[in-house]
Amino acid sequence: MGMSNNSGGVIHIHSAPRAVTKHVEWALSGVLGHSVALHWADQPVLPGSQCAVLAWKGRVGDGAGLASAIFGWRDVRFEVIEDATPGNDGSRFMHTPSLGIRRVQIDAAGRSVVPEDQLWEIIRKSATGNMSIESGIADAMGSSWDDELDAFRARYADSSVTWLHSVG
Repeated sequence: MGMSNNSGGVIHIHSAPRAVTKHVEWALSGVLGHSVALHWADQPVLPGSQCAVLAWKGRVGDGAGLASAIFGWRDVRFEVIEDATPGNDGSRFMHTPSLGIRRVQIDAAGRSVVPEDQLWEIIRKSATGNMSIESGIADAMGSSWDDELDAFRARYADSSVTWLHSVG
């Protein structure tokens, strides 16, 4: 049985200025290969901003492409999740204006994974007093991004998800 080149996941646009919502849709369309029209709603945490969620299906690696496309608007808070598939790690890309972008590897259950080489680097840095093991692991898992995005995530507790598929 060969490895699949199909993947999918979810995009959470946690906050985007109204002026860039169409640009975000165009950027997503360019990666997925078809027109994307999101259902935008007011983001109560940041008045004047909009939020949306999109479940997507496409090719392995499209998650990175989607995150790169949205990253062009630095004042947009987002997460792009690409689910793990047989033979391919999953990823969660998080972005905030104050922290920038961060990629975290995820497993098939959606849990953050810290690869062995990163763990060894954290252990080496903790031995020299440059960081604690706890802070190194928290950083590797994107905890600062999670902390900043948590207030924005509450908006999705009862929202609907739009499903879109990549062509080809």
